[in-house]
Amino acid sequence: MIDYHCTGGVAGSGVDLEAKMTPQVASGGLNVRWDMSYKGQALFGSPGYFDAGSRLELEGVVDITGAWEGQLKPRGAKEQEQLVPGSQLDLPSGLSYSAMLTETGTIRLKPGALNVRFTPAASERVVNDTDAAVTYPAGTWALEHPSEEFEDHHHDLHTTSEKDAVAKLTFRGTKVAYLGRRGPGLGQVQVLLDGAPVTPLLVEPGIDPDTQRPPTGTTTQVVLWETKNALEYKEHTLEIKNFEGKPVHVDAFKVTIGRLTQPPDQDKATCTIQNNPGTIDVAIGSTGTQTPTDDPTDDPTDDPTDDPTDDPDDPDDDPGTDNNGSGDHDGTVGGDQVRVVTPTTTSTTTATVTPKSTGPTATKYYRAQVANTPSGGVETGVAPDEERPPFGLMAGGMALVMGTAGGGLLLRRRRAEHAGGAL
Repeated sequence: MIDYHCTGGVAGSGVDLEAKMTPQVASGGLNVRWDMSYKGQALFGSPGYFDAGSRLELEGVVDITGAWEGQLKPRGAKEQEQLVPGSQLDLPSGLSYSAMLTETGTIRLKPGALNVRFTPAASERVVNDTDAAVTYPAGTWALEHPSEEFEDHHHDLHTTSEKDAVAKLTFRGTKVAYLGRRGPGLGQVQVLLDGAPVTPLLVEPGIDPDTQRPPTGTTTQVVLWETKNALEYKEHTLEIKNFEGKPVHVDAFKVTIGRLTQPPDQDKATCTIQNNPGTIDVAIGSTGTQTPTDDPTDDPTDDPTDDPTDDPDDPDDDPGTDNNGSGDHDGTVGGDQVRVVTPTTTSTTTATVTPKSTGPTATKYYRAQVANTPSGGVETGVAPDEERPPFGLMAGGMALVMGTAGGGLLLRRRRAEHAGGAL
């Protein structure tokens, strides 16, 4: 379990997260999954108004040491619904990263930093003159509600006849436009983008661009000025300044966000680990309890080295102890071993028994050896058969003695019959 504290960007002054890291091993591949959840009441918030389709992306870091060196970067993303400033952002259900591992060995996984990125959806929004994003820092402006025949946006607009009066829009986008009225008697306007004058230097709402003469009527919701080239997606300001001291209207602004290929830097949040989560050791290959490869019906003398006797001096041969002799037994699933190393103890890489391999990272394994042949024998590594009593020789000698005795008795009987006597 990993505790994170995130700041900046969509995290604002601070958001706490909790991640559960779980490694999964199957078919020579390693998948690291992080399950994410908020921890506390503070949540990631939307930095503005956005159509549905904005993405919240999380990317973690897992350092690998042991048989392999490198990093894994579990990733996950969640598309958001339509957002307004401060809307809660939904977390992805989980982060994951998969890697193919072609050799056996033991690796150690250690969680690291977590990055949070927000990518707004491509959208277009009309910002009314009464929106909080629009301020009137200079001059006297009047909010008017003309009759519906003018069809201003939201049926209102701000008006001033004071020279150098300023209306200011603060926005994030890649394009912006200024909407107002075009009609007779309206004064010139100077537009400044991020504090600098734009081209053309003056906008003339009181002139018809087609005839270059004052219009005969009033037209509403006219795009009086807009950017020609795409802006960098970041915070910008647009100022509308009364240049002549004649009537000037501010009805609305149109802010466009184009398709962004990369998450904007200003919305990124950085998360740091607040606890000591420890590490996880993963043994790739045949580990834990070994599956016998010999047929139990085979003659036990076929392979003199297949001695099942364990070496009492090898701690790895004792299934009841781990490397530290603590008596804990690592869980084994499908021959792949995963061990959580707690941060409160000094731990070492889990020693595992894996199949022989010619690769440089293969883990060696050892078997108990029998005594050598006594002096005078060939050192094969196999002890000679134990001495057995000469049962065959003894039986043959006994048969010879009994045969001799029987033959002598028969000869004496025949001699007695020939002499007419008895034995």
